[in-house]
Amino acid sequence: MEPSSGSRDARPAVTLVAVVLPAGGSGERLGGATPKQFCAVQGRPLISYTVRAMERISWICDIIVVVSPENVETMKSIIEKYGHKRVTVVKGGITRHRSIFNGLKVFAESELSNHLLQKPEIVIIHDAVRPFVEEDILSKVVMAAKEYGAAGAIRPLVSTVIASAADGCLDHSLERARYRASEMPQAFLFDIIYKAYQQCTDYDLDYGTECLHLALKYCETNAKLVEGPADLWKVTYKRDLYAAESIIKDNLSQEVCVITDVKEAVAQVGFHFHESLKSQMKVEAISVSLSKIDSHLQSIFSGQCYNFVCVNDKKYAIEETQQLVDMLEKSNTPLLNPVVLILVQLDISEKVSFNIGMEELTWIKKFAREVKKKNILVYGLFINIESDHLLLQETVNSAAALIMALIKDRNPALIGQLLVA
Repeated sequence: MEPSSGSRDARPAVTLVAVVLPAGGSGERLGGATPKQFCAVQGRPLISYTVRAMERISWICDIIVVVSPENVETMKSIIEKYGHKRVTVVKGGITRHRSIFNGLKVFAESELSNHLLQKPEIVIIHDAVRPFVEEDILSKVVMAAKEYGAAGAIRPLVSTVIASAADGCLDHSLERARYRASEMPQAFLFDIIYKAYQQCTDYDLDYGTECLHLALKYCETNAKLVEGPADLWKVTYKRDLYAAESIIKDNLSQEVCVITDVKEAVAQVGFHFHESLKSQMKVEAISVSLSKIDSHLQSIFSGQCYNFVCVNDKKYAIEETQQLVDMLEKSNTPLLNPVVLILVQLDISEKVSFNIGMEELTWIKKFAREVKKKNILVYGLFINIESDHLLLQETVNSAAALIMALIKDRNPALIGQLLVA
């Protein structure tokens, strides 16, 4: 599940809104050869998450991604692979401000783009490495920019800011309560910020970092400051990538669909799964003949659920499993995020017999390797069903804990494993 898009009533009363995403950084502070905006998070480049956050907001008409010249083709391939829409790639400059200026020029100077895009009333400037921006804060800065000419998100300072003297000793400290950290997104009336960049000195373009300051300095536009949420942080260091991955995994682990056969014993286990899992995530339970395509099942596959538990008492259920994978692939659900598919095989015999052969183990490993190429992570889970109700509940609870762990961790190294609950 992707981050929510905020309030449903967040559409601002503005005719045209565009976004400029500067993405030309080299990632020196992150370390490594890959710029941070192109680092993979859950198998997908970080910048793709930010583009998607903007793309799913219907009132944003154009998304301009500004990258260094050597990364233009890389960015175009990302757009094609993940099906991004309304995106234009622009070559950046040698500094952040020069890159943003190039991004703005596609609305005013046709030589920087194959075609001149329609000039927006408001332009949002946002960092490509801040992927968790939501519609609510975007709408707030846009509406504030329409009224004041410029607006930007701010956050309280976490640490006290101090100044050092020439000898390296403390000179003075600032009163933290009076100051705020400037964050992204920021929004401007297009004519104001474009005029400011046109009037910039080379010094501003080469050493400046604050867009709001340019609007104040060159257009006498005093920006409205808007308190932003805590998730506006920027991926800067390697530890931030781990934090981003953790947030994305958590977002993807909010919902699970439990699919069971119509047989009474199988459906009963599905009910127990629902009861065990519902305290930790939203659970959609479906009892359906897996040999037939069900319209309700198709609608769930086309939604925002990225976790599926298929409960069956057939030893292999190869056809049914392949059908589920085909439906997932056709829905394009795995295109942006990895999908977890847990195949639960029930042994309903009264005798305790873990009858798992090498043929079955080999099949699930081979199958899992194949569908991983489609961004679907397949795991196996074997459950011996007890006739005693208390023992059954205990077994299901144990299986539910394994399911939760597989969903939350989304570990590709464990695909094709057949676990026993």
